[in-house]
Amino acid sequence: MQRRVLITLLCGTVIASPAWISAAVAQQTMPVVGLLSGQQPDVSAFQVTAFYEGLKEAGFVEGRNVAIESRWANNDYTRYPAFAADLAQRRVSLIAALAHGSTPAALAAKAATTTIPIVFAVGGDPVQSGLVGSLNRPSGNVTGATFFANDLAAKRLGLLHELLPKATVIAVFHNANFPGAEAQLRDVQEAGRRLQLQILVINASTDDQIDAGFAALAQRPADAAFISADPFLSSRQDRVIALAARHKVPAIYDLRLATDAGGLISYGSNSLDTHRWAGVYAGRILKGEKPGDLPVLQPTKIDLIINLKTAGTLGLEIPAQLLARADEVVE
Repeated sequence: MQRRVLITLLCGTVIASPAWISAAVAQQTMPVVGLLSGQQPDVSAFQVTAFYEGLKEAGFVEGRNVAIESRWANNDYTRYPAFAADLAQRRVSLIAALAHGSTPAALAAKAATTTIPIVFAVGGDPVQSGLVGSLNRPSGNVTGATFFANDLAAKRLGLLHELLPKATVIAVFHNANFPGAEAQLRDVQEAGRRLQLQILVINASTDDQIDAGFAALAQRPADAAFISADPFLSSRQDRVIALAARHKVPAIYDLRLATDAGGLISYGSNSLDTHRWAGVYAGRILKGEKPGDLPVLQPTKIDLIINLKTAGTLGLEIPAQLLARADEVVE
């Protein structure tokens, strides 16, 4: 009797095994994308969603035929090397450096592996930062897309000067913890000298410093604020916009998301497009293309967005020539 039970159990195991093995094999063969971001999921939601849309365009949907392993640094870029090393040890199929803090994330990934493909969506110059050797022929295992937010600093200051031609003092909100901050600040200061503007640097590396910076403008007035293209400041967008409104300070931003949310003026390319392009590239690489053969994608259009409602609240009249050049007016 016991022998018959044993045979039955063994037979049952044999019959059930193929289905179980097939499921396990399918799970193991599903490509895994390791996602590195400098913030938390809610802060980076817009950019990450755009990346997922690009993946979908390329034929990949999370949970269906691709898995995502996410690592969120929460503004602590010192965590990137450990995160990147962990993803490399897990032998993910691809590492994507996205949203806030994507340049240091991509650099950490590049240091962690020379074989796993890396796709980035960054705001700076990937050649200057050392991510790739060439925009047209990246070579190696790294490629992606850039919206060149950091490199438009001087142009952004010039637009602020056009908006407020009588302005003499500009407060620059600056996060020294961001690797690209110093180069951007130098560009702004050099442009300020050409325009004969006094640049007042406001340290803005924490929430308290942002609050104190705007409060300090009451004692040391500035005619306007320049919000640096910076992952941390972008993640505190709503806070900065609210403080600028409360203290009646005209401010310029790098992302159109800011003007959509109530900021006065922004000048830059669409970062969501950049993240979608990165998703498409990730999908193409998962299908077999080599990162080094895919040129770094660059924006074809830089948008000047002006929020007329905010201008009215601040009592500002936008110069006609600047308004005529706006790509979009928010009313």
